Amino acid sequence: MLYGYGKGARSERELLNIFYEKGYSVIRSAGSGVNSIAPDIVVIKNGTCISFECKAWKKSRISIDLEGYDKLSTWEKNTCFPTYVAWRMNAKGWFFIKLDELKKGERDYSITMKRAREINRLIDKIC
Repeated sequence: MLYGYGKGARSERELLNIFYEKGYSVIRSAGSGVNSIAPDIVVIKNGTCISFECKAWKKSRISIDLEGYDKLSTWEKNTCFPTYVAWRMNAKGWFFIKLDELKKGERDYSITMKRAREINRLIDKIC
């Protein structure tokens, strides 16, 4: 198993457990991060559904390639579920970024750690 995959899978399970403890029903996509046709996690409570693409990177910037972004955007449009990039920052916790808050570049959509912290959307602001 690749180191990055293991860290990502652990982070996804951590986020699942956080939502489960808040009373949500939770789903983790099989092969998430590999097939990229659906977000990594979907949580549901009282008819409210929220989707998450999870990132657990130490870098000061995260990105999603153009094709991956298009698939997430299509998912959000088809399901009408708010879809966030959930970024786990070491020692800072989880930050949640809306897809339209990512900046389009030539090869990807991205956001810096500084910008994500300025937005400061923590878990209590989405559920």
